[in-house]
Amino acid sequence: MEALMPEPQIYVERTLAIIKPDVIDKEEEIEDVILRSGFRILQKRKLQLSPEQCSNFYAEQFGKMFFPNLTAYMSSGPIVAMVLARNCAVSYWKEMLGPSNSLRARITHPHSLRALYGTDELRNGLHGSVSASSAEKEIRFIFPEAILEPLPTGQRARDYLNLYVKPTLLAGLTALCKEKPAEPMIWLADWLIEHNPNKPKLQYHVSQQEHQQ
Repeated sequence: MEALMPEPQIYVERTLAIIKPDVIDKEEEIEDVILRSGFRILQKRKLQLSPEQCSNFYAEQFGKMFFPNLTAYMSSGPIVAMVLARNCAVSYWKEMLGPSNSLRARITHPHSLRALYGTDELRNGLHGSVSASSAEKEIRFIFPEAILEPLPTGQRARDYLNLYVKPTLLAGLTALCKEKPAEPMIWLADWLIEHNPNKPKLQYHVSQQEHQQ
């Protein structure tokens, strides 16, 4: 009798990634690495933090010897902040970054992002949240308008996929086969947007006559 394998768990996390001031010119290159590593960029903004904002962002490091240099470095120029999403996003992004000290990273993790883009222990090129709770806090700091609703996991995620995603995608693919458009990917994308089951619907219709009154 074959052993029953447990169904894979669907678990999506968010984490905060920051491209720091000294590698801002590598933005497109780093984003390409992020996307090719299976992340989705949910939100992105370019901004410059004041020394006071940096002090608040790195409040947990307050009192350490490097804290003044850290806040000066992070406020020295623009940064690019991104909300990244994928399964186990926090740990996966931390693994991609490598050790916080870029000099050490070049020895122990030569292919990590901090080894490739960082300079030393302070100017290490990129930031990543250390935990899921830190990620939520940091995302709210950089993106105060963000709505961080709990993402469905396990059975709830499978139920959502079966109820909304799979039927809509099947209908779209069926329509695509019938239509046979010249640009199938663009056609399917437009179709999915138009037939999004979560698309807001008007509660009533305003006629042209009512609109003119």
